[in-house]
This record gives sequence, C-alpha cells and structure tokens, in this order.
Amino acid sequence: MGQVIPFPKRPDDGRDRSALVEVHRCDQREALVVKGLFESEGIPVLLRSRIAHSVHPFTVGSQGEVVLLVPRADADRSRRLLSR
Repeated sequence: MGQVIPFPKRPDDGRDRSALVEVHRCDQREALVVKGLFESEGIPVLLRSRIAHSVHPFTVGSQGEVVLLVPRADADRSRRLLSR
C-alpha cells in the first residue's frame, strides 16, 4: 500500500503576505481602468464579480459590482493610488 504524504502546513500568524485582500468595489468599466492602473504600477489584480459580464453585459445597481483583489503586501500601495 502507498504512503500518505501530508501537505506542508502554513504558519498561521494571520499575516500571509500572499493572501488576496479587497481594496475597491465598483462597476465593470471602472474596474478595468483601475486594473490597468494597478498593473502599470506592477501590482497584480484579480477582478471578482457575481455575474458573467460576457453573458449579461448590462446590469442594474450592485448586481454588476466588481471587487478588486490584490496581494496583502500591495494593499496599502494600491489604496494610496486610488486616493490620488
């Protein structure tokens, strides 16, 4: 029978610098502009939405809201970029 090799455990200090954190919520158009700004500054961005914009390109209210996520290490810098 085979041997079970457990996954290594991450240190649980609550400061995982690679974890993604939310830095902004907006509509799809603004999200694409902000994503471009962050990427031009070397900040990786993930856009998360509850609706497939390719299927439903028009939304009403917060239904089309997009959440921008960045690595925890870049969160402060990305928030400063947005406040300019």
